[in-house]
Amino acid sequence: MNKSEVNRIIRHVVGAIDNSSPLEKPFFHLELSKIFPEDIYEQMMEAMPVRGDYRQMSGRTKDTRTHDGSGTRTKIDLFPEYIRHLPPAKKEVWMMVGEALRSNEVRDAFRRRLAPGLQRRFGADYPKVGMYPIPILTRDVPGYRIGIHPDTHWKGMTIQLYLPRDNSIKHVGTVFNERDANGSFRKAAQMSFSPNTGYAFAVDQDTFHSVETVGPEVQTRDSILLTYFVDKTPLQILRNRGKRIGNFIQNEVRSLVRH
Repeated sequence: MNKSEVNRIIRHVVGAIDNSSPLEKPFFHLELSKIFPEDIYEQMMEAMPVRGDYRQMSGRTKDTRTHDGSGTRTKIDLFPEYIRHLPPAKKEVWMMVGEALRSNEVRDAFRRRLAPGLQRRFGADYPKVGMYPIPILTRDVPGYRIGIHPDTHWKGMTIQLYLPRDNSIKHVGTVFNERDANGSFRKAAQMSFSPNTGYAFAVDQDTFHSVETVGPEVQTRDSILLTYFVDKTPLQILRNRGKRIGNFIQNEVRSLVRH
């Protein structure tokens, strides 16, 4: 892996975070643009894995199915132990991207820019709260949807980086929701699913968001979910690392079955 390229990606991503637009409504969040260097983004487009490289996503999306019974959201964890099964050229690209997104520099940039939200949840000592990064490459297909939710308390920061080839599916971006006084929800904002853009927020009780059902006009809805899990208590630390080990074992079993 080219370390100088990784460092270049890190510097560019940090710059994109520092230059992002902060918005207060419906909750504090960042709108990101030009996240990756243009040449790296082009390489990512060319290195997109094929359907068989992905595995089923668990969580809130596991109940949505395509007509053949498979899941509407699949994923590849951007850790070396998962990426190693990809063809060499694709593996090189995603190794670099994964390492950059897991870097301390990127984590600290998000922590710095999301300070208002983090301080609201964790108090003045928020910089001392550990954050464990898990970046995953996700692929959504028609039928995918996810209801209104704020994200689990295990998460500290949620970031999604959109990876479309062009602007033809701008309408399938994440919806930010706001709860009215009577308890009902309304659409307060919607992200544009545009190339090399994204959003970030510190998870709290009111960070409600959703995705409307992806229609048949969409071939794939590709993105990177970069989640920072709270990594403070012994239970959280054990859970975060144990989850990675468990996913690795499942992935290896799946790879053996495929071959």
